[in-house]
Amino acid sequence: MLLQVDLTQPKVLPADSLKQATQTMLSQLQSDPETFWHTALQSMTTFGLKVLAALLIYIIGSWLIGRVRKMLQRSFKRRNTDRAIASFTTSAVSISLTVLLIIITVSTLGVDTTSLAALLAAGGMAIGMALSGTVQNFAGGIMLLVFKPFKAGDFINAQGISGTVMEVNITATKVLTTDNRVVILPNGALSNGTIDNYSARPLRRVDWSVSVAYGSDADGCKQAIQELLAADKRVLQADTNTDELYKEFDTTKFQLATTGYKMDAIPAPFVALSSLNPSDITFVVRAWVRAQDYWDVYFSMNQTFYTELPKRGYQFAYPHVDVNMLKEGA
Repeated sequence: MLLQVDLTQPKVLPADSLKQATQTMLSQLQSDPETFWHTALQSMTTFGLKVLAALLIYIIGSWLIGRVRKMLQRSFKRRNTDRAIASFTTSAVSISLTVLLIIITVSTLGVDTTSLAALLAAGGMAIGMALSGTVQNFAGGIMLLVFKPFKAGDFINAQGISGTVMEVNITATKVLTTDNRVVILPNGALSNGTIDNYSARPLRRVDWSVSVAYGSDADGCKQAIQELLAADKRVLQADTNTDELYKEFDTTKFQLATTGYKMDAIPAPFVALSSLNPSDITFVVRAWVRAQDYWDVYFSMNQTFYTELPKRGYQFAYPHVDVNMLKEGA
Protein backbone atom coordinates (compact mmCIF):
# COMPACT_ATOMS: atom_id res chain seq x y z
CA MET A 1 0.00 0.00 0.00
CA LEU A 2 1.32 3.42 -0.96
CA LEU A 3 1.40 6.36 1.48
CA GLN A 4 -0.39 9.44 0.17
CA VAL A 5 1.55 12.59 1.13
CA ASP A 6 -0.83 15.55 1.68
CA LEU A 7 0.90 18.85 2.36
CA THR A 8 -2.29 20.90 2.09
CA GLN A 9 -3.52 20.01 5.55
CA PRO A 10 -0.60 20.48 7.94
CA LYS A 11 -1.03 18.61 11.21
CA VAL A 12 1.03 18.47 14.37
CA LEU A 13 1.84 14.81 15.06
CA PRO A 14 3.20 13.25 18.24
CA ALA A 15 6.88 12.28 18.21
CA ASP A 16 6.20 8.58 17.73
CA SER A 17 3.68 9.17 14.93
CA LEU A 18 6.09 11.55 13.20
CA LYS A 19 8.88 8.98 13.42
CA GLN A 20 6.62 6.26 12.02
CA ALA A 21 5.42 8.53 9.17
CA THR A 22 9.04 9.34 8.29
CA GLN A 23 9.96 5.66 8.17
CA THR A 24 6.93 4.91 5.99
CA MET A 25 7.84 7.72 3.55
CA LEU A 26 11.42 6.44 3.30
CA SER A 27 10.14 2.97 2.74
CA GLN A 28 7.81 4.16 -0.05
CA LEU A 29 10.62 6.21 -1.59
CA GLN A 30 12.77 3.10 -1.78
CA SER A 31 10.04 0.80 -3.05
CA ASP A 32 8.24 3.10 -5.54
CA PRO A 33 10.10 6.39 -5.99
CA GLU A 34 8.20 7.40 -9.12
CA THR A 35 4.78 7.33 -7.40
CA PHE A 36 6.23 9.00 -4.31
CA TRP A 37 7.64 11.97 -6.22
CA HIS A 38 4.49 12.30 -8.32
CA THR A 39 2.28 12.46 -5.23
CA ALA A 40 4.67 14.81 -3.40
CA LEU A 41 4.89 17.14 -6.41
CA GLN A 42 1.12 17.26 -6.74
CA SER A 43 0.66 18.01 -3.03
CA MET A 44 3.36 20.68 -3.08
CA THR A 45 1.80 22.31 -6.14
CA THR A 46 -1.62 22.43 -4.46
CA PHE A 47 -0.13 23.81 -1.25
CA GLY A 48 1.93 26.36 -3.20
CA LEU A 49 -1.18 27.64 -4.95
CA LYS A 50 -2.86 28.06 -1.57
CA VAL A 51 0.16 29.97 -0.25
CA LEU A 52 0.08 32.20 -3.32
CA ALA A 53 -3.65 32.82 -2.87
CA ALA A 54 -3.10 33.60 0.82
CA LEU A 55 -0.35 36.10 -0.05
CA LEU A 56 -2.57 37.80 -2.62
CA ILE A 57 -5.45 37.98 -0.16
CA TYR A 58 -3.17 39.47 2.51
CA ILE A 59 -1.62 42.04 0.14
CA ILE A 60 -4.98 43.13 -1.30
CA GLY A 61 -6.57 43.15 2.17
CA SER A 62 -3.76 45.28 3.61
CA TRP A 63 -4.16 47.75 0.75
CA LEU A 64 -7.93 47.94 1.33
CA ILE A 65 -7.43 48.45 5.08
CA GLY A 66 -5.05 51.31 4.34
CA ARG A 67 -7.62 52.88 2.03
CA VAL A 68 -10.36 52.55 4.66
CA ARG A 69 -8.04 54.14 7.26
CA LYS A 70 -7.31 57.11 5.01
CA MET A 71 -11.00 57.53 4.16
CA LEU A 72 -11.88 57.63 7.87
CA GLN A 73 -9.14 60.16 8.58
CA ARG A 74 -10.32 62.43 5.76
CA SER A 75 -13.92 62.11 6.91
CA PHE A 76 -13.06 62.99 10.52
CA LYS A 77 -10.92 65.92 9.40
CA ARG A 78 -13.69 67.23 7.16
CA ARG A 79 -16.20 67.07 10.03
CA ASN A 80 -13.76 68.55 12.58
CA THR A 81 -14.18 65.50 14.79
CA ASP A 82 -12.36 65.49 18.13
CA ARG A 83 -8.82 64.17 17.65
CA ALA A 84 -9.12 61.58 20.41
CA ILE A 85 -12.35 60.15 18.94
CA ALA A 86 -10.89 60.12 15.42
CA SER A 87 -7.68 58.40 16.52
CA PHE A 88 -9.49 55.82 18.63
CA THR A 89 -12.10 54.97 15.98
CA THR A 90 -9.52 54.73 13.20
CA SER A 91 -7.27 52.46 15.28
CA ALA A 92 -10.16 50.24 16.39
CA VAL A 93 -11.42 49.77 12.82
CA SER A 94 -7.90 49.13 11.52
CA ILE A 95 -7.10 46.54 14.21
CA SER A 96 -10.44 44.75 13.78
CA LEU A 97 -10.03 44.52 10.00
CA THR A 98 -6.41 43.33 10.37
CA VAL A 99 -7.43 40.52 12.74
CA LEU A 100 -10.19 39.49 10.32
CA LEU A 101 -7.72 39.55 7.43
CA ILE A 102 -5.26 37.31 9.31
CA ILE A 103 -8.00 34.78 10.08
CA ILE A 104 -9.09 34.70 6.41
CA THR A 105 -5.48 34.37 5.24
CA VAL A 106 -4.78 31.48 7.62
CA SER A 107 -8.01 29.71 6.66
CA THR A 108 -7.00 29.99 2.99
CA LEU A 109 -3.98 27.81 3.78
CA GLY A 110 -6.35 25.09 4.94
CA VAL A 111 -5.73 25.59 8.66
CA ASP A 112 -8.80 25.13 10.89
CA THR A 113 -9.44 28.57 12.44
CA THR A 114 -12.04 27.39 14.97
CA SER A 115 -9.43 26.84 17.66
CA LEU A 116 -7.79 30.18 16.77
CA ALA A 117 -11.10 32.04 17.17
CA ALA A 118 -11.72 30.29 20.49
CA LEU A 119 -8.22 31.24 21.65
CA LEU A 120 -8.78 34.89 20.72
CA ALA A 121 -12.13 34.91 22.54
CA ALA A 122 -10.63 33.35 25.66
CA GLY A 123 -7.70 35.75 25.56
CA GLY A 124 -10.02 38.74 25.18
CA MET A 125 -12.12 37.57 28.14
CA ALA A 126 -9.05 37.09 30.32
CA ILE A 127 -7.67 40.50 29.42
CA GLY A 128 -11.08 42.10 30.02
CA MET A 129 -11.34 40.56 33.50
CA ALA A 130 -7.79 41.56 34.39
CA LEU A 131 -8.34 45.12 33.17
CA SER A 132 -11.94 45.62 34.31
CA GLY A 133 -11.18 49.04 35.85
CA THR A 134 -9.30 50.15 32.77
CA VAL A 135 -12.13 48.97 30.53
CA GLN A 136 -14.59 50.98 32.63
CA ASN A 137 -12.42 54.09 32.25
CA PHE A 138 -12.10 53.32 28.53
CA ALA A 139 -15.89 53.17 28.14
CA GLY A 140 -16.25 56.33 30.21
CA GLY A 141 -13.74 58.09 27.96
CA ILE A 142 -15.78 57.17 24.90
CA MET A 143 -18.93 58.58 26.56
CA LEU A 144 -17.15 61.84 27.43
CA LEU A 145 -15.66 62.21 23.96
CA VAL A 146 -18.97 61.49 22.23
CA PHE A 147 -21.37 63.54 24.40
CA LYS A 148 -18.81 66.24 25.36
CA PRO A 149 -20.14 67.53 28.71
CA PHE A 150 -16.94 69.60 28.78
CA LYS A 151 -13.84 70.24 26.69
CA ALA A 152 -10.27 71.39 27.15
CA GLY A 153 -10.24 74.91 28.59
CA ASP A 154 -13.53 74.61 30.50
CA PHE A 155 -13.66 75.26 34.25
CA ILE A 156 -15.49 72.37 35.92
CA ASN A 157 -16.28 70.92 39.33
CA ALA A 158 -16.38 67.12 39.38
CA GLN A 159 -15.50 64.39 41.86
CA GLY A 160 -14.82 67.07 44.46
CA ILE A 161 -12.20 68.76 42.25
CA SER A 162 -12.53 72.24 40.74
CA GLY A 163 -10.24 73.41 37.98
CA THR A 164 -9.59 73.99 34.29
CA VAL A 165 -9.63 70.97 31.99
CA MET A 166 -6.18 70.52 30.45
CA GLU A 167 -6.67 67.34 28.45
CA VAL A 168 -9.35 64.72 27.81
CA ASN A 169 -7.98 61.37 26.65
CA ILE A 170 -9.51 57.93 26.31
CA THR A 171 -8.98 56.80 29.95
CA ALA A 172 -8.49 59.90 32.11
CA THR A 173 -9.01 63.65 32.27
CA LYS A 174 -6.35 66.11 33.50
CA VAL A 175 -7.58 69.09 35.50
CA LEU A 176 -5.47 72.09 36.57
CA THR A 177 -6.69 73.40 39.92
CA THR A 178 -6.64 77.07 40.94
CA ASP A 179 -3.60 76.42 43.17
CA ASN A 180 -1.66 75.00 40.19
CA ARG A 181 -2.05 71.29 40.92
CA VAL A 182 -2.66 68.76 38.16
CA VAL A 183 -5.34 66.24 39.15
CA ILE A 184 -6.00 63.18 36.98
CA LEU A 185 -9.61 62.01 37.14
CA PRO A 186 -10.49 58.50 35.84
CA ASN A 187 -13.10 58.74 33.11
CA GLY A 188 -15.18 55.86 34.49
CA ALA A 189 -16.09 57.69 37.69
CA LEU A 190 -16.19 61.04 35.89
CA SER A 191 -18.73 59.91 33.29
CA ASN A 192 -21.01 58.40 35.97
CA GLY A 193 -20.85 61.36 38.36
CA THR A 194 -22.12 64.92 38.48
CA ILE A 195 -20.21 67.42 36.36
CA ASP A 196 -20.67 71.14 36.99
CA ASN A 197 -19.38 73.01 33.94
CA TYR A 198 -18.97 76.72 34.69
CA SER A 199 -17.75 77.50 31.17
CA ALA A 200 -20.66 76.03 29.24
CA ARG A 201 -22.50 79.35 28.83
CA PRO A 202 -21.18 82.87 28.14
CA LEU A 203 -23.29 84.52 30.88
CA ARG A 204 -23.56 83.76 34.60
CA ARG A 205 -25.65 85.08 37.48
CA VAL A 206 -23.87 86.41 40.57
CA ASP A 207 -25.60 86.12 43.98
CA TRP A 208 -24.84 88.09 47.15
CA SER A 209 -26.36 88.19 50.63
CA VAL A 210 -26.22 91.62 52.23
CA SER A 211 -27.19 91.95 55.90
CA VAL A 212 -27.86 95.29 57.62
CA ALA A 213 -29.00 96.28 61.09
CA TYR A 214 -32.61 96.42 62.21
CA GLY A 215 -34.09 99.86 61.87
CA SER A 216 -32.61 100.39 58.41
CA ASP A 217 -34.92 101.74 55.72
CA ALA A 218 -35.57 98.63 53.59
CA ASP A 219 -36.68 100.51 50.48
CA GLY A 220 -33.81 102.96 50.75
CA CYS A 221 -31.27 100.15 51.22
CA LYS A 222 -32.65 98.33 48.17
CA GLN A 223 -32.36 101.52 46.14
CA ALA A 224 -28.78 102.07 47.31
CA ILE A 225 -27.78 98.54 46.31
CA GLN A 226 -29.41 99.00 42.91
CA GLU A 227 -27.45 102.21 42.36
CA LEU A 228 -24.17 100.51 43.30
CA LEU A 229 -24.88 97.70 40.84
CA ALA A 230 -25.76 100.16 38.08
CA ALA A 231 -22.48 102.00 38.63
CA ASP A 232 -20.43 98.93 37.70
CA LYS A 233 -20.36 98.64 33.89
CA ARG A 234 -19.62 94.93 34.12
CA VAL A 235 -23.06 94.28 35.59
CA LEU A 236 -25.55 93.71 32.75
CA GLN A 237 -28.77 95.72 32.83
CA ALA A 238 -32.24 94.99 31.47
CA ASP A 239 -31.73 97.35 28.54
CA THR A 240 -28.60 95.48 27.34
CA ASN A 241 -28.81 94.71 23.61
CA THR A 242 -28.53 90.91 23.58
CA ASP A 243 -27.77 90.74 19.85
CA GLU A 244 -24.77 93.01 20.28
CA LEU A 245 -23.78 91.20 23.47
CA TYR A 246 -23.69 87.74 21.89
CA LYS A 247 -21.60 89.00 18.98
CA GLU A 248 -18.75 89.28 21.48
CA PHE A 249 -18.67 85.53 22.02
CA ASP A 250 -17.27 82.75 19.90
CA THR A 251 -20.28 80.42 19.81
CA THR A 252 -18.10 77.40 19.11
CA LYS A 253 -16.68 77.67 22.64
CA PHE A 254 -20.01 77.21 24.38
CA GLN A 255 -22.47 74.34 24.79
CA LEU A 256 -25.78 74.30 22.87
CA ALA A 257 -24.75 76.95 20.38
CA THR A 258 -27.95 76.56 18.34
CA THR A 259 -30.60 75.56 20.92
CA GLY A 260 -31.02 77.17 24.31
CA TYR A 261 -27.88 79.25 23.89
CA LYS A 262 -29.17 82.82 23.73
CA MET A 263 -31.20 84.68 26.33
CA ASP A 264 -33.87 86.83 24.72
CA ALA A 265 -33.42 89.50 27.37
CA ILE A 266 -31.11 90.09 30.31
CA PRO A 267 -33.00 90.14 33.64
CA ALA A 268 -32.55 93.38 35.56
CA PRO A 269 -30.45 93.26 38.77
CA PHE A 270 -32.71 91.94 41.53
CA VAL A 271 -32.73 93.03 45.18
CA ALA A 272 -35.25 91.77 47.77
CA LEU A 273 -35.53 91.40 51.53
CA SER A 274 -35.09 87.67 52.02
CA SER A 275 -34.97 87.02 55.77
CA LEU A 276 -35.41 88.53 59.21
CA ASN A 277 -32.65 87.19 61.40
CA PRO A 278 -32.12 87.47 65.16
CA SER A 279 -29.54 90.25 64.78
CA ASP A 280 -30.09 91.64 61.27
CA ILE A 281 -32.12 91.67 58.10
CA THR A 282 -30.75 90.12 54.91
CA PHE A 283 -31.21 91.21 51.31
CA VAL A 284 -30.68 88.79 48.45
CA VAL A 285 -28.92 90.42 45.47
CA ARG A 286 -28.73 88.91 41.98
CA ALA A 287 -27.17 90.24 38.79
CA TRP A 288 -26.01 88.88 35.43
CA VAL A 289 -22.46 89.26 34.13
CA ARG A 290 -20.21 87.82 31.43
CA ALA A 291 -18.80 84.47 32.54
CA GLN A 292 -15.21 85.75 32.48
CA ASP A 293 -16.19 88.64 34.82
CA TYR A 294 -17.90 86.47 37.44
CA TRP A 295 -15.28 86.39 40.20
CA ASP A 296 -14.01 89.94 39.58
CA VAL A 297 -17.52 91.34 39.93
CA TYR A 298 -18.32 89.14 42.92
CA PHE A 299 -15.32 90.26 44.99
CA SER A 300 -15.45 93.85 43.75
CA MET A 301 -19.10 94.31 44.72
CA ASN A 302 -18.49 92.74 48.14
CA GLN A 303 -15.97 95.48 48.82
CA THR A 304 -18.26 98.15 47.34
CA PHE A 305 -21.17 97.10 49.58
CA TYR A 306 -18.90 97.13 52.63
CA THR A 307 -17.46 100.60 51.99
CA GLU A 308 -20.41 102.45 50.40
CA LEU A 309 -23.50 101.29 52.30
CA PRO A 310 -22.34 102.61 55.69
CA LYS A 311 -21.63 105.98 54.04
CA ARG A 312 -25.29 106.08 53.04
CA GLY A 313 -26.47 105.29 56.55
CA TYR A 314 -26.95 101.53 56.31
CA GLN A 315 -24.88 99.88 59.01
CA PHE A 316 -23.95 96.21 59.04
CA ALA A 317 -25.23 94.29 62.02
CA TYR A 318 -23.18 92.06 64.30
CA PRO A 319 -24.11 89.97 67.34
CA HIS A 320 -24.17 92.15 70.45
CA VAL A 321 -25.80 92.39 73.87
CA ASP A 322 -27.27 95.57 75.40
CA VAL A 323 -26.54 95.83 79.14
CA ASN A 324 -28.50 98.33 81.24
CA MET A 325 -27.15 99.07 84.72
CA LEU A 326 -29.52 100.34 87.38
CA LYS A 327 -28.37 102.49 90.28
CA GLU A 328 -28.98 101.07 93.75
CA GLY A 329 -32.12 102.51 95.28
CA ALA A 330 -33.40 103.77 91.99
